[in-house]
Amino acid sequence: MTGSTVLDSPAAPATAAIRRSQLAVASLFGALGFGYGTWTSRLPAIKASLGLSTSQVSVVLLAAAIGAVLSFPVTATALHKLGSRGASLLSGSLLAVGLVALGLAPNWMLACVAMGVYGVIASTLDVAMNAQGVEVERATAVLVMSRLHAVFSLGTMAGAFFASGITSFTTSVPRHFVIAAAIVLAAVLLPRAGLIADARTIDSGPRSFALPRGVALLIGAMAFLGMIVEGSMVDWSTLYLKERAGASQQIAPLGIASLQGAMLVTRWFGDRARVRWGARRLLFGGALLAGLSLAAALSIGGIAPALLGFALFGIGVATVSPCVYAAGAREGGVALAAVMTLGSLGFVVGPLVIGAVAQATNLSWGMGVVAASAIALALLSRRVRWD
Repeated sequence: MTGSTVLDSPAAPATAAIRRSQLAVASLFGALGFGYGTWTSRLPAIKASLGLSTSQVSVVLLAAAIGAVLSFPVTATALHKLGSRGASLLSGSLLAVGLVALGLAPNWMLACVAMGVYGVIASTLDVAMNAQGVEVERATAVLVMSRLHAVFSLGTMAGAFFASGITSFTTSVPRHFVIAAAIVLAAVLLPRAGLIADARTIDSGPRSFALPRGVALLIGAMAFLGMIVEGSMVDWSTLYLKERAGASQQIAPLGIASLQGAMLVTRWFGDRARVRWGARRLLFGGALLAGLSLAAALSIGGIAPALLGFALFGIGVATVSPCVYAAGAREGGVALAAVMTLGSLGFVVGPLVIGAVAQATNLSWGMGVVAASAIALALLSRRVRWD
């Protein structure tokens, strides 16, 4: 996910209507993050209840990624027919239904189907709520996009904490997901009056795409690695803590909370750091910190090193997406579309590679793929002119 500079314009009137609109779209970001934190936190329980192997878990994650990649026609139609406000409300409501369906999936095949559909819904909400965020910025003259993405991290962290807490009362995944779905639905619908209509109708025409070349190809490669790095850590951190570090069912979800908490704080102040140090140094140092800290945590082993390593990893990767997509935008609209597509493919390839390596060896080596990708991302960042 990307973020933009957060500058509260002193000329913008701080009215109750403006605050209501900002909180409404922030609630959408929080809802998507909460849903993400919910199902990723319970992957060990889903794996155990369905009797899945590590490679089968990777296919479940792959199904969600494929759904996201293939969602573009659905998203374009929803935005054109309903606008960003209507598409956000519809996809946000369906997100709650998707959580329940995943919790009730009785076998591996249906879990894959549920995750594929969930991927389409989540991707549609992601695009629609970002479009709604742009409309709120335009209408209020207050830039809030970076903080909205921080709210997504906050929602993911809240979902992980909730998953950790609810296991003290019930180990039932379906019951947990029904409660979580009710929270998501409330976050989407209760503040809906604050959402605003689009200033103009969104075009439903096909997206233009061209294979990037030169600098744009390097940026696309970084987007690809960046999505492997950021997405895979959330997907696999809970399983790593449970299976390799020996964490309890209550402690395992705290890996996501540690990661997302660090990303939340970093994203909140990340734009100021980018202005101060520049995108090149920020991205190189951050990606290198992420790769080395994760490699150290995997080498040492144990719960405490893992939680610390995940936190440092979150600090390192928090500003990757804003830097990469901003650089892609400077190469033109077609190049940016290609860069974002390559980034989405990272979500597809990541679970397959990590699952295959983990199946052949163990999950520590599988997570090592993430550390190596972060280091490769740092080295690649030196080849791009950022500012």
